[in-house]
Amino acid sequence: MSSSKEQASISQVMCFLHEWDQGSKTVRCRMLSDFLAKNTGKTCPELELEFAQVASLFLARLTAWIRLTYIFGTCLGLQLRAVGVFLSANSSHLYMMEFLEVGGVLTLLEILAQDELKDGDKTEALHLLQIIANAGQKYKELICESYGVKAVAECLAKSETEETQETAAALLESLAHGNPKYQNQVYKGLIALLTCTSPRAQQLVLQILRIVQPIVKTAHHSIVEPLLNLLRSQHLEVQYEAIELITELMQSDVRPALLRGLVVFLKPAKDRNPKHKILEDPEVAKMTDSLPILLQQAASAKPIRILAQRSEEISKELLSLRVIHHLLYAMGNQEHADAQRQASLALEHFVRMYPVVEEHVRRAMGTRLFESFMYNADVLHLNMDDIQADILRSNKVNISCVLEEETSDS
Repeated sequence: MSSSKEQASISQVMCFLHEWDQGSKTVRCRMLSDFLAKNTGKTCPELELEFAQVASLFLARLTAWIRLTYIFGTCLGLQLRAVGVFLSANSSHLYMMEFLEVGGVLTLLEILAQDELKDGDKTEALHLLQIIANAGQKYKELICESYGVKAVAECLAKSETEETQETAAALLESLAHGNPKYQNQVYKGLIALLTCTSPRAQQLVLQILRIVQPIVKTAHHSIVEPLLNLLRSQHLEVQYEAIELITELMQSDVRPALLRGLVVFLKPAKDRNPKHKILEDPEVAKMTDSLPILLQQAASAKPIRILAQRSEEISKELLSLRVIHHLLYAMGNQEHADAQRQASLALEHFVRMYPVVEEHVRRAMGTRLFESFMYNADVLHLNMDDIQADILRSNKVNISCVLEEETSDS
């Protein structure tokens, strides 16, 4: 570039920076819109050419304005997208370092913590954190050292928009990869998120856990209770992911606890501690209170069948936990047809696999009901009368005792 052109370019940039320094909020927002329209997608050399080799002067002004005004949400989305132009530019290491040196990561995490800010602005902050995380292990560690896992997890739990939830989830997954120092922190943060109330967030967390679990290898015992409780969800996509994760955890140390939990949930405690709902019909209140437990009963029978079909070893573990007694009980639960159906299908597998089970189930059901069961277990509940259902709920079958006797004899 000739000397005269260089001077013209520098003069133009100085005028731009002067206008920025003297400009009102409205003026600066217009300038940011123009900057984004003109420079999005440019490389670092191209930005330096545009700003006469002093692009860092604009980045410094931009980041300073964000730190001063982010709490008010002043055109925050524009501000963050403009920073993204610098951070996402090819060969942008210098811009990255300048942004981090002035506390850029902490500012982004503080934005996530502000309840009054829009989810769209938080999504932009998450995008910038993702760009930083993508830069390498030491940058992931910096985010984690700044309590980033907690901030991103809370943002995911509280967000009301799917885009923000998905962006937060993707960042958490990224922080678990290639980050051995903090991968367990991310893993435990994901487990804590299983208790959040958003079905979409629950689904995303379960999907990430299925990816992260092989990375951390050892399953933490704290995953068992919240994971099993997700079987109460009325959202089938959440139930599906929970069941998939349960089956994948069968090679881990939490397998015995998961199997015990699945069997126990087939026979819910009678005391459900219903909440008092003064303005509702008592029968409606009772149904509303019991529904999650009935869903959990049905959803517990499903993985029991899947696991038993896949592994004879697990089948025998389930038998030792009195699974036959509990499946018969669930089959007699006339409050929830799907629980009856799922329990019936699971029981059918055990009956066809083990003669001793067939003998005890035939005795417990009676010949007529047992023949109907063997003919079509899928629809048995549709033809079951109250007396038969009561017989199933009152069964005393204990295959585990028989197994223990057979083991000692052999």
